[in-house]
Amino acid sequence: MARHIYQCPLRWSDMDAFGHVNNVVFLRYLEEARIDFMFRLAPGDGSPSFSGGSVVARHEIDYVRPLVHRHEPVTVESWVTKIGAASLTIAYEIKDAQQVYVRASTVVVPFDLEAQRPRRISAEERSFLEEYVDDSAGGVDGGSGALAA
Repeated sequence: MARHIYQCPLRWSDMDAFGHVNNVVFLRYLEEARIDFMFRLAPGDGSPSFSGGSVVARHEIDYVRPLVHRHEPVTVESWVTKIGAASLTIAYEIKDAQQVYVRASTVVVPFDLEAQRPRRISAEERSFLEEYVDDSAGGVDGGSGALAA
């Protein structure tokens, strides 16, 4: 099982009035890591996998501790906890070497932009995603998600 690692820079505008990264900004960090995982690392040169569109069906996020703005990036680790016929669940930790700041999960639905409707996960996409499955690590609450066919 592999985890996708994304180094996410913190921006001055990410701070709230208390000098912490604002809660809603963490969703942007997750989005950046998810895009890097699903699109830049999509299988095969010129592969259409994942590029046809996807939508977020659900986010779950636990804020473990405040993240104070700094110049060093945070690490966003991503892995897959569930693959269904037409959706997948990605789990994340936003952290540095000392601590975890956020644990989260996102349900993603592949989407056919032309037809404007959800679509099934292709065999190529499933094969790529299976390399990142870790159902023992669970999602936000630490529960396990099963790999569904």
